[in-house]
Amino acid sequence: MCLNIIFLFLGDLGGGEMMVILTAILLLFGADRIPNMARSLGRGMREFKDATNNIRHELEQSIKDDLKSKED
Repeated sequence: MCLNIIFLFLGDLGGGEMMVILTAILLLFGADRIPNMARSLGRGMREFKDATNNIRHELEQSIKDDLKSKED
């Protein structure tokens, strides 16, 4: 609930606000660290997606095996 209230402003985020946010990020982290942070974020997202796909595949395989064993 509280998280929803905090991020309500994201619906009205315009171009000017985005520029201010990007400038602040650039000043805080520096131009040399931003690509590394983006790369790490991309790797994390890829690992999460792969783990989700593995879990989905295992669940589907388990369901198929259960159905097959019930047919026999």
